[in-house]
Amino acid sequence: MTSGHHSRVFGKRAQEHVLILASGDKVRHMTVKPWMAALAFCFVGVFSIGYLLATSYLVLRDDLIGATMARQARMQHDYEDRIAALRAQVDRITSRQLLDQQVVEDKVDKLMEQQMALTSRHGKLDNLLDRAESSGLTGKEAPADGVPAQSYAPDIKDKRASLSGGAQAIEKLMSADNEPADAGAPDNSTLAYVPSEETVGDRADRIFSKVTLSLKSVEQDQKSRIDQLTSDAGNAADTIEGVLDRFHIPVPSETVAARQDEDAVGGPYVEPESNDDFNNSLIQLDGALTRLEAVRSTAESLPFRNPAIGKEVTSPFGNRRDPFLGRLALHSGIDFRFSPGERVRPTAPGKVTTAGWTGGYGNMVEVDHGNGISTRYGHMSEILVKVGDTVDRNDVIGLAGSTGRSTGTHLHYEVRQDGRAVDPIYFMNAGLKLATYIK
Repeated sequence: MTSGHHSRVFGKRAQEHVLILASGDKVRHMTVKPWMAALAFCFVGVFSIGYLLATSYLVLRDDLIGATMARQARMQHDYEDRIAALRAQVDRITSRQLLDQQVVEDKVDKLMEQQMALTSRHGKLDNLLDRAESSGLTGKEAPADGVPAQSYAPDIKDKRASLSGGAQAIEKLMSADNEPADAGAPDNSTLAYVPSEETVGDRADRIFSKVTLSLKSVEQDQKSRIDQLTSDAGNAADTIEGVLDRFHIPVPSETVAARQDEDAVGGPYVEPESNDDFNNSLIQLDGALTRLEAVRSTAESLPFRNPAIGKEVTSPFGNRRDPFLGRLALHSGIDFRFSPGERVRPTAPGKVTTAGWTGGYGNMVEVDHGNGISTRYGHMSEILVKVGDTVDRNDVIGLAGSTGRSTGTHLHYEVRQDGRAVDPIYFMNAGLKLATYIK
C-alpha cells in the first residue's frame, strides 16, 4: 500500500546506471547516480563558458596588448638612453684623464729639464769649488788693516753641498706629496694614479707647484752663493794685490790684462744671445778665481812667513851696538834663538844661489824667490843644500849653529829686495794678513 502510494505521487523510480570494469579475472562495477552526472555536466559547462568568455575578451581587447607593448618599448628606450648617458660620462672622464695625463707628462718633462740643468751645473761647479777651496776661500775674511780676521762666509764644504742641486730634497718633497689620498690609491706614484675627475688636476698642480718652487729655491741659492764666492775671490785678490803693491812687486800679467780689458772697453749695446744669469755668474766666478790664483801664486813664492815660529828674537833689524866692536852698526836682519843642530827651513820656495862660508855670516845659504826678492840664513853649523838646488818651504837647508861673527847659537835671517836689506818684520806682518789665502 505504501509502495503503491509512493508510485502514484512520484511516478516511476529512475533506474541507476552501473559501470562494470573488467580486468582479467577481476570485475569491478560502479554505480553512477543521476546527481553525480548532473554535477559533472554542470562543471564542464561552466569551464567551457568561462574559457569562451576569456578568449572573446582577449580577442576583442587589442588595446591591452598594444599598451603592454608600448610600455615595453618605452622601458627599452629609457634603458638605451641611460646606457648612452653612462657611455658619454665614461668617455668624458676618459678624455679628462687623458688630458690630465698629458698635462702631467708635460710638467714632468719641464721638471726633468730643470733637474738636468741643475745636474749639469753641479758638474761645472765642481771644478770651480775645488779651485775656490784651494785658493783659500775657506770661510775666513781677509781682515782690513789693523782689524783681526773674522768669520766671512760659510765653509766651502757647506757651499758645495748647497750648490749640488738639491736633488734629495726634491725627491723627499715628491715622495711626501705622492702619498695616496685613500686606501685604494697605489703607493708608488701619485703622478701615475688618477683618483677621480675632481681631484687629479688640483693634486698634480699642488705637487708640481711645490717641486717647481723647490727647484727655483735651489737655483737661487746656487746663484747667491756663486755671487758670494765671486765677491770673496775678488776681495781676496784685492787684498793680496794691495800687499804686493806695497812691496813694489809687479802684479801678475793675468790680472794686468784683466784690468786693461776693463779699462779699455766699448762698443754698441746688443742684446745678449742667451740671458743665462747662472752661466754669466760662472764666468764671473771663473775670472775672479783666475785673478786670485795668479796673485796668490805670486804671494806664495815670496818670503811672507816666519822662519822661526815661537822662537825668541835676540836682535831685531836696524841700528844696534856691534857685539864685537862695541860701536853703532846696521843689523841687516833678525836674529832668532835656536838650539844647536836645530833644522832650518826657508820661508818660501826658490833656488839656492849661495851655499857655503860667507864672511861674517859663517855658513850661509841664500835663496832667490824671484821678483828681486831673496832670503839669507846665516851662522849655520852645517849646510845641507848646494848652489842650483830648488827648495820648498818644507825642505831643510841646514842646521843651526854659531859660525862666523856670532856670540852664540842662533839663526840670522835676512830679506833682501833688489840687493838691499829690508826689515823682515814687514814681510812677516804681511804674511799674517795673507795667512788666510796662502799656504
